[in-house]
Amino acid sequence: MMDVSLIPNVDSIEFGIGSSEKGNSLTTGKPRKKSMTSLYLKFFETAPDGKSRRCKFCKQSYAMSTATGNLGRHLNHHHPGYDRQSDTSEQVAGAIVPFKKPPTQVKPATVDFDHLNWLLLKWLIEASLPPSSLDEMLNRSFKFLNPLVKFWPKEKVQAVILEVFRSMREDIKASLEQINSKVSITLDFWTSCEQLYLMCVKCHWIDENWYPHKVLLDVCHIPYPFTGPEIFQVLIKVLKMYNIDNRVLSCTHDNSQHAVHACRMLSEKLDAQKAPFCYIPCAARALNLIIEDGLRTPKPILSKIREFVIQLNSSAEIPQDFKQIAITYQEGLWKLPLDASASWSGDYTMLDIVRKASNSMDTAIRKHEETFGSRGLLSSTEKSVINLLHSYFEPFYKITTNLCASKVQSIGLVLFFMDHVFEVIGACRDSCRNEWLKSAADDMATRTRSFNNHAYNSFTFMAAVLDPRIKRELIPESLNSEKNLEEARDHFSRHYSPNQFPCITNTYTGQDTDEVGVSFAEEIARKRRRASMISATDELTQYLTEPLVPIASDVLDWWRVNATRYPRLSVMARDYLAVQGTSVEPEELFSSKGDDIRKQQFSLPHMSMQPLMCIKSWLHCGYKFKYRGSLIDFDKLTEASVSANEIAGTIVEKKQK
Repeated sequence: MMDVSLIPNVDSIEFGIGSSEKGNSLTTGKPRKKSMTSLYLKFFETAPDGKSRRCKFCKQSYAMSTATGNLGRHLNHHHPGYDRQSDTSEQVAGAIVPFKKPPTQVKPATVDFDHLNWLLLKWLIEASLPPSSLDEMLNRSFKFLNPLVKFWPKEKVQAVILEVFRSMREDIKASLEQINSKVSITLDFWTSCEQLYLMCVKCHWIDENWYPHKVLLDVCHIPYPFTGPEIFQVLIKVLKMYNIDNRVLSCTHDNSQHAVHACRMLSEKLDAQKAPFCYIPCAARALNLIIEDGLRTPKPILSKIREFVIQLNSSAEIPQDFKQIAITYQEGLWKLPLDASASWSGDYTMLDIVRKASNSMDTAIRKHEETFGSRGLLSSTEKSVINLLHSYFEPFYKITTNLCASKVQSIGLVLFFMDHVFEVIGACRDSCRNEWLKSAADDMATRTRSFNNHAYNSFTFMAAVLDPRIKRELIPESLNSEKNLEEARDHFSRHYSPNQFPCITNTYTGQDTDEVGVSFAEEIARKRRRASMISATDELTQYLTEPLVPIASDVLDWWRVNATRYPRLSVMARDYLAVQGTSVEPEELFSSKGDDIRKQQFSLPHMSMQPLMCIKSWLHCGYKFKYRGSLIDFDKLTEASVSANEIAGTIVEKKQK
């Protein structure tokens, strides 16, 4: 006989009533067939009256003679899911909690997996991760949430990224064709994890509304042997691709000899075409090397302090003790974690903590001797060295901070700061009594002179004087020569003559018209400006006779307001203020911000690096994400996903009710 009690939702056939529970056995004079043990009986108990069964969940009673099929119907109707509970016979009587009806199971909302893949693709680009990142863990994680999810294979992801790269590059080319000014380029180099020598080419210009633009043109592989000719050939190919090979005014390189050689070849090519061009070294890289020369001798002391700072940042207890100790010693309020990077900002933090909180540092080390031992304690000589370096390098820290915060790092501003660096080094050499520091200052001075020799020329003179904060008054003395001024006049006359700008007239008509409400003082001022212009030979002369504007002024805002006063000179200013003083963003070089960028540059394979870095840069510059000429609107994709989830949530709520 089949035991039908084992089949779900099928009532058991019972020919008699039997139970293993004590006191529930009934006998009659007539023989009966052996009763079957029902699956449902274990969910009922004998009531105190001994004549009925009582549900262990809701305490509802049934007569002993009730067929077990009725008991099954009771369980299915009032306690669905009862068969998934633990064995109730093991539960303590009276401790059973009525089983709550589980949420209605609803089929997941339909998901457009192409939408999901597009969103993941953008995430890959923003995070600068290779397509293989979609494999393994990420794929398994999504399938855990929805077994139906389908990722594009990495081959398709790579193909889509390349197609997006090509589509967006066409937009970059079209936008560059609309520029009616000269452009400047910057070069940066590094070696990847595949030991490939790579070059990053960026383009800079200022538009008619005096807004600066910067766009990454390409990330290129330089073939072996990575010398000047190879760099030159790849660079020319990039410039021709974007049709700007005849409009490049300057190139700022990374100070390497191979880059200098390539720029010299480019200069010779453009000179043959009668196109003005100059190339200059990166001031930020030069300044970073100058600082490293000064810190070479005390590097072991800085490493010792850095070990303390790393422990301070990683511990849970030590930071609280250090901050409390600093308050006790009146050594300032410290915001943790501190910068422990190997960049210049991290080095200066090491100097700063000893200069301002040496007692707190010593006390914290002694209190947590089991962590630090005695290796973190500095001797009086070491503290003296750190204090001396802090005073010496404080101007360098202020300069790098200003460069990082500057909206427009014009050549004039960069040379202004580098000239001050030379003054600081010279003052140290003249007054320093410590031989090691004097020797370091000599090395720093040598490197500074090398930068000046390569950066000072008539082009950088013109770029500097067109900065109304600098002009001739704040230009380094060795650059501010009459020869450079005459070359600037000649360049202005030949390349920015009225014949080249027929719509521009060398007048002040926009400012000389009579206006209602113009004060008498303003009338006098305008007369003097007209008289001054009559005696001036050209706009450049008139511009140089006016006083400097404050250093804190926005140079582009100044030209935006004064362009009508200097119509021809403003065109020249747009060209030359776009000349870059650095080939890399100062913040990426002097602070820990550059660590992540350098890790990505090293770890990404070239096949992924070129499209990923370019697309990411183009998106940040405001260009639209395109695939085969069609826009991909990620905001709408996200909104569609949110709407689908909201609809699914509404369905669940309705079914639960």
